[in-house]
Amino acid sequence: MLDGRVAVVTGGSSGIGRAVTIALAAAGATVVAVGRDTTRLHDVAAAGGPDDRIETTVLDLADDDAVRGLGAELAAAYGAIDVLVHAAGDIAFGRVEDAGIDDLDRLFGVNLRAPYLLTQAILPLLGRPGGHIVFVNSSAGVRPSAGVAGYGAMKHALRGLADALRDEVNPLGIRVTSVYPGRTRTPMQASVHRWEGRAEMSDELLEPEDVAAMIVALLGLPGRAEVTDLHVRPAYPPRTGA
Repeated sequence: MLDGRVAVVTGGSSGIGRAVTIALAAAGATVVAVGRDTTRLHDVAAAGGPDDRIETTVLDLADDDAVRGLGAELAAAYGAIDVLVHAAGDIAFGRVEDAGIDDLDRLFGVNLRAPYLLTQAILPLLGRPGGHIVFVNSSAGVRPSAGVAGYGAMKHALRGLADALRDEVNPLGIRVTSVYPGRTRTPMQASVHRWEGRAEMSDELLEPEDVAAMIVALLGLPGRAEVTDLHVRPAYPPRTGA
């Protein structure tokens, strides 16, 4: 389905990013998984099977020079990139009246600035028709709730980045999609549950593989079709709230 395509996935060692990496490789793509944890990246590469379709890159997305250097490394290794999936992210909790401003700065760096800079670095490699950029956003990017205003604000901003970028690159034949998963069984969701005082995650949550399957499907659409926004949530959402 994706034979011959080259994809880059941030947050590729965990959660949705990990599932997307494995799913893209299973669909035939060569995938460069970007993350900070060497051991977990090694495990992801091993999960790609015997065809060695998954390459790994240890990278701190907060390091501007490293991000720009990744663009140069990808150009040297592959010449062109077909798919860029922004799946890395972070969250912080606290009401606006007392949330730490340092947390807001960190969320800005991980959830907005890093995708912006990495897109700048890789965009010249996506200049051929058929390129696709996917931003893994969140349901909080549509309707944030109390206690995660900083996270929701960054996800709203990420939506704005994706929408403006789409207008810029559609004339080049590049598609841009924002994906808004509901509650998904990931390490980040585990931290949400702890903050809410929940002992365990519900069986009714989405699995990362569910989101990955949707992303693979939209990448397989004919070039004349573009999904701009994809909302996916549990069929029977559990009750939420801190």
